[in-house]
Amino acid sequence: MEVIEKLAEVRESFENDPHPPHGYSATGEAAADGKGQWSWALFEWARNPYVILITIYIFSPYFSNVVVGDPVKGQAIWGHINGIAGFFIAALGPVLGAIADTGGKRKPWIAFFVALMVPATFALWWALPGGQGLSILAIAALVVVVSVAFEFSAVFHNSMLPAVAPHDRIGFLSGLGLALGNAGALLILCFMLWAFMLPGMVDWSFIPPKALFGIDVSAFENSRIAGPICAVWMALFTLPLLFWTPDVKGEGVPVAMAVRRGLRTVVKTVLKLRQYRNVAAYLIARMFYNDGKTAVLVFGGVYAAGVFHWNALTLTIYGIVLSIFAVGGGIFGGWLDDRFGSKRAIMISIGGTALGVVLAVSITPTELFFFWPHDPATPPLWSLPFFRTLPELLYLTVVLLVAICITAAYANSRTMLARIAPVTKMSEFFGIYALSGTATAFIGPMLVGFATEFFQSQRAGFASVLVLLVIGLAGMFFVREERAEAID
Repeated sequence: MEVIEKLAEVRESFENDPHPPHGYSATGEAAADGKGQWSWALFEWARNPYVILITIYIFSPYFSNVVVGDPVKGQAIWGHINGIAGFFIAALGPVLGAIADTGGKRKPWIAFFVALMVPATFALWWALPGGQGLSILAIAALVVVVSVAFEFSAVFHNSMLPAVAPHDRIGFLSGLGLALGNAGALLILCFMLWAFMLPGMVDWSFIPPKALFGIDVSAFENSRIAGPICAVWMALFTLPLLFWTPDVKGEGVPVAMAVRRGLRTVVKTVLKLRQYRNVAAYLIARMFYNDGKTAVLVFGGVYAAGVFHWNALTLTIYGIVLSIFAVGGGIFGGWLDDRFGSKRAIMISIGGTALGVVLAVSITPTELFFFWPHDPATPPLWSLPFFRTLPELLYLTVVLLVAICITAAYANSRTMLARIAPVTKMSEFFGIYALSGTATAFIGPMLVGFATEFFQSQRAGFASVLVLLVIGLAGMFFVREERAEAID
């Protein structure tokens, strides 16, 4: 929340003084030098591959289909794991946010959370099939610890931005961090494809004849290696932040006092929503469709791996292609917003996501779009060892639509609040916006987990996210795209 507040201060400083001192941050003190700024942004490069490799594309499908050994049960368990992590994030997030807003130095907290994430992520290497390594309970505990620490490290990292960046580069540095995070994950996926997935599968001159570093594909080491790669990558590229980015001085308020003060501020701001019903209606609608979008991202790979029996090679290519197309979603979202306005843009992007989910669950190896049967014995479409059947290619096409729409919805959602919140209270409402994004983070994964378990069906479990998307979409009908007046 402090990041948004500092951004508001930057805006106000420009209104009061069109030529603020160059090289000074939003806090009024000297900004970090170039090395310190790049080191701050590099932390996104360090930690974001965990989401792509572990949570979405590589480890989660391996866990569900191989470690658990039952795609239906595996999807249910993965839902419960993410739901538990989401509960801890929702419960403790405001407390950590309060400490970050009014406490002291941030880097010791970041170092602490990284120190939790690195060994826990590395330990996923011992998530062996058939219960030979870590137990499912131990794996679940590791994933919960890393997921919670991941989100909490972001709280303290984000809160450093206003003091690190010059006032005229705060947007650039924030965007640079996000770009580096996505680029790092994409780079690792491409490396894994070349080094561990394609060797032995294709006869291409630029591909090694067998997996590098003695990786045994038959023992699923090409999937399990994702844990150690993420851990080493995170440890290595966190060091520049710890060494070269100056820490925030903060107010030096004791932790207990910082928590009490911060939580009072949160409660006071949330209570004000009663006076801003249109903004409140929007934030409630966003809570539902945001949870639905997150669940689609988390379970898309798990669902595809179970239904189509995709191996690590196919899942890696799947992740690379979706990551590339997701970039286009930001451009598409901007075009929608400019062309139709934020409210209609959100409704189009959420409607497109819901339609994509319906189409995704309508495709299986034996049927297309619920009605047309498909013979699994049909000869492959090509000789490449991935996406060889018509259902697989159709599913890939559908999820590309979903990736574009989800990215667009993230962009449109921020713009919508900027259009309807009172100008003079923008920082407060973006603080609530950030809080609402995590307050119900456990609902989507828990819903998928329970639905999968209840119906004993991956399709039914994955389709359950439609409930959240439809509720959020319906809620947008009650939102007006008009600026609220500030009420003192």
